[in-house]
Amino acid sequence: MNLEFYIAKRIHFQEGKKNVSRPAVRIATIAIALGLAVMILSVAVVIGFKNEIRNKIIGFGGHIQIVNYDNNNTYEMNPIEIDSTFRKKIKSFQGVKLVQNFVTKPGIIKTKSEFQGIIIKGIDADFNWDFFKANLIEGDILKISNDSLKNEIVISKYLSDLLELKIGDSFYTYFIQDQVRARKFKIIGIYATNFVEYDKLFIITDLRHVQNLNNWTEKQISGFELVISDFDKIDETGENINDFISKSSIYNNLYFTQTIKQLNPQIFGWLDLLDMNVWVILFLMLAVAGFNMISGLLILILERTNMIGILKSLGATNWSIRKIFLYHSFFLIGKGMIWGNFIGLLICTIQYFTGVIPLDPEAYYVTSVPISFNWLYIVALNIGTLIASLLMMIGPSYLITKILPSKIIRYE
Repeated sequence: MNLEFYIAKRIHFQEGKKNVSRPAVRIATIAIALGLAVMILSVAVVIGFKNEIRNKIIGFGGHIQIVNYDNNNTYEMNPIEIDSTFRKKIKSFQGVKLVQNFVTKPGIIKTKSEFQGIIIKGIDADFNWDFFKANLIEGDILKISNDSLKNEIVISKYLSDLLELKIGDSFYTYFIQDQVRARKFKIIGIYATNFVEYDKLFIITDLRHVQNLNNWTEKQISGFELVISDFDKIDETGENINDFISKSSIYNNLYFTQTIKQLNPQIFGWLDLLDMNVWVILFLMLAVAGFNMISGLLILILERTNMIGILKSLGATNWSIRKIFLYHSFFLIGKGMIWGNFIGLLICTIQYFTGVIPLDPEAYYVTSVPISFNWLYIVALNIGTLIASLLMMIGPSYLITKILPSKIIRYE
């Protein structure tokens, strides 16, 4: 049997003794528990928040867009031709799940009492509606048919409230070109993503309406939206597609590739800054928990100087005695981590299923604090906390080498 482990276990699990160190040990254990709980919450909330915002941006524009090389970075784009061969080659790239046609055009909605500038987005029959279905609060999505062209549209709750419109209402949208053109649309669906920057802009309709407004042929579109399977590989996939286009004599003067991160650098830059906040919180929590554990260990050592002196007089080495207290610290840290995981995961679970903690959607783009359970990060957080805490215990345990058995036993 490991003698040091056995002694440490007896010290830790002994019952019925009121030791001076007990309050300090409890405070250190509570610090570990609260620190780990806060770290788990911080990671879960930040990852959840980043995923929510990122998914909303992607829902409106895909992961990667391929547009005209002469694109002027506005929603009034120059057209490109629909090329079935090109679509097949792009879809064959690893990680590309879907290629969608789209057309955008700025316009103005005018009602009896209000008007609002918008972006009308035309989509095709093969459009992936998963995002808008998840955020649809009233009505239905568009049923696009090649046989007929309906004046139906899906609008955001922000715009419907602003313009005092509801399901079944019709309104005119005006488009300024060489001459002002108007189209009458009927609302069949209302969505709400709470991402105000996009909710106040986009209305969704049949792609052919926007082609007609632009005087384009049925083969002319603003571009392609690509949906990929792994967001972490968006830069790599975008570069591969851009390399393919730039090396092709057919497409290099026609098409231009941009990832959603390049299209929205301010938003993704802001999301990246959140990672710094997490690192600050992790550092502070570890520092507080470590300081309490160091204090607790020093009190434990000072309380048991008599035991240390006796063990030294019996031939125990300094390292052997230090191992006893390091094992004891491991038990304390482990107990704190168990409680920390329980508290942190319990709060995350309650928030995940109930959304009990609300947020202002106009400020945070979500209605409640988002939670994401990334188990890899949680396991890494536990391992990192355990290792960091134990490493911080090695220094204070050096105090044992300064305890001389001759002096301790003399005054005992």
